[in-house]
Order: sequence, then C-alpha cells, then structure tokens
Amino acid sequence: MLVGGEGTRLRPLTYTIPKQLLPVAGVTMLERVLGRLAAHGVEDVVLSMGYRPDAFRERFPEGRAGGVELTYAVEPEPRDTAGAIRFAAEDAGIDDTFLVVNGDVLTELDVTALIGFHRERGGLATIALTPVEDPSAFGAVPTDAHGRVTAFIEKPPIDLAPTNLINAGTYVLEPAVLSMIPPGVRVSIERETFPALVAERKLYAMASDAYWLDTGTPAQYLKANLDLVAGHALLEAGSRVDPTARVCRSVVGGGARIEDGAVVRSSVVLAGAVIGAGATVEGSIVGAGARIGAHCRLEPVTVVGCDVEVAAGRVLRDERVPPEGP
Repeated sequence: MLVGGEGTRLRPLTYTIPKQLLPVAGVTMLERVLGRLAAHGVEDVVLSMGYRPDAFRERFPEGRAGGVELTYAVEPEPRDTAGAIRFAAEDAGIDDTFLVVNGDVLTELDVTALIGFHRERGGLATIALTPVEDPSAFGAVPTDAHGRVTAFIEKPPIDLAPTNLINAGTYVLEPAVLSMIPPGVRVSIERETFPALVAERKLYAMASDAYWLDTGTPAQYLKANLDLVAGHALLEAGSRVDPTARVCRSVVGGGARIEDGAVVRSSVVLAGAVIGAGATVEGSIVGAGARIGAHCRLEPVTVVGCDVEVAAGRVLRDERVPPEGP
C-alpha cells in the first residue's frame, strides 16, 4: 500500500498528520482501506512509507490495523510510485503475485474478482479501472475486447481521451514486474512501467462501476465523509452540541464542541475543535483542536488546520488557514 506522499493537496491538515491517518466518518482512511482488503482475504500488508512514518507506528504500535498485519517499508528518499513499489516489495521479501493499492482511494471494488481476472488472462499486471466524467485529471486506459490494455495515457485533454475509464489505483502484479523497475531511483509506474508493459502486450485491465473515490483533495475528502453519513449527522463520542446549535449532514469528532447558535452544515469538524457561538461552518473542514471564533463564517471549501485559531467575526471563503506551513 502506497502511503508515502506528503498529501500536499490536503494541506493544512497534512502539515501535522499523514493523509491516510485522517479520519473518515470516525475511522482513519487507512483502516477503511485495510478493512476492505481484509474482507477479500488479505492478511498481510506492507506500507510503503516516506512522509512521517513514525505517525503510523505510533497510531498502530502493535503492527495491526483493519484486520491485517502491517509491515513498514520506509524509503530512504522519494522514489515515485514504481520505485516505492519495488523498494517495499524487496524489503518485505515478496516473491509471488501481489496487490498494490493507493492508500488514499476508498473503493468497494471486488478485489477477489480482480485477482481472478488477472489469473485468467495470464499477464504480468492487471489494473482496476473506473469510469469518470472527466478523465483529464487521471490516466485514461483503453482496452481491447479481451481486456488487454492498448495504451496508457496519463492525464489526456478531455477532448482527446479515448475512453472515460481511468486507472483506479489497485493493481495485481507478478514479481517479474519488479525487474522492470530500475533500483534506487525515481520511477513512475503510470508513466514508465505501465507503458512498457503495454508495449510487451502484458498489461490487462478490468473495469468496475463500484464506488470509487480519490480522497486527495479537500472537496473529495469532504465527500468521502458525507457519503458515509448518507445525509445524517455523525456525532462522535464526547462531542457536545449546544441545544441551540444545528448540525446537519456533517461529522463532528470526539471532544469537539459546537457552541450556542452555531450552524455546521455539510462539513467535517475534527476531534477537539470548537465552533464558537453564532458561527457558521458550511461545506468546510475544521482540523483537530482548532478554534473557530464567535460569529465566524466558513464557506466552501475552507480548510482550517489543526490547532489553529480563527479570530471572531472572520469570513473565509474557499481559503486555507494557515496558507503556509508551520
């Protein structure tokens, strides 16, 4: 599982915590991804790590989460996606067919079916595909009638994309793929390894319309939480909401406090945060321990970092607070 990125698109939340350890409706993103894998028989997962690896060890000191055993492989320097996969696989001694998943993608993909598809086709690698309205932000992946990938087009202009099926971030790989990745350097699996496999006619893909969400931006992280609460409000244990306050279609973390007359709508308020009297939080994310002053107004999609204080009466619209790192 690739969890080594710095989560730059989710700053300022990720200045203090890796994105895979951010909660999604009360459960860390990592545990949600691991739980889905465990449901398909996965028992052991190697975390390919780079950014703040100690945070993962501190969160899961027993080396177990989401029903699986964890092994940590910490890159000495960033090696991009393929480089990270080779490093982690060799570090863990992997010598058989294995899965690779992106740690910031929430999906209900049938992993068992993907593995079966891979074994039936007999290629070196099989990737899961998902349909999207606009493939220009992803990798468009056309296939032939047998599922063999005919091209791998990273982030094509929307009017030139040959398909709306994109790389969904779950792969089944044979160990032979590792030998195609130069050791000790930065290598992109999307831009280098997969095109090389296409040229050898050994890359296959299986499309699925199962739920799929890349949580890497504030809007998508917010959507992940709201999808899980399904129109309701989730108030975690220890949170307090004043009787005169309103919380609608939102997640309020443990120990958070929503004071008198405040309104929280379609938002995520993380653990220990305080929303001051008369404040409105709409379509926004408030980091753990942050304090939103009385009569503030946060409008979509504002992100307030952990332990940050917003002075009373401020109006923030699609802002990041703080805009720079600590």
